Amino acid sequence: RAYVQPIDRFGRGYALDPFFTQLTGITEETLETEGVGLAEALADIDRFSDGARFWSWGKDELNMVAISCYVAGIPVSIPANRFDNAVKLLLAAGMPIEDLARTPSNKLADYYGVDHAPLRAHDAVDDALSLTYTLQHLLKSEKLQADVFECL
Repeated sequence: RAYVQPIDRFGRGYALDPFFTQLTGITEETLETEGVGLAEALADIDRFSDGARFWSWGKDELNMVAISCYVAGIPVSIPANRFDNAVKLLLAAGMPIEDLARTPSNKLADYYGVDHAPLRAHDAVDDALSLTYTLQHLLKSEKLQADVFECL
């Protein structure tokens, strides 16, 4: 896990809203002890990915990463073409668009009946796990072909 220390447009620390803490479980103390700057977090995930594409549920690279880099005054260190919307993968696997519209990322594995440990909503790791479990299931059941990841 990586916790990015939030900053405002002037580079000052930004206090967490209590609702955010209630929703995610991330506290000020967590950020003080484990938080890193955005540039460091992006460099770490870029190294971890080893050049692979990032798949998110939606357009997080536009809604989160790019805007956060702009606010922090740092260059976007990962090119936009390394990100894509995993909704495309689920559509390619035949998930009806109506179901896509009403299924949050943390419920994808449940939608497909995939057995898994309990997942917490609004937890980035658990959301990613749900998507990962789902994609693994679709690949194993041959509802999704591996080459789709490269041609979308």
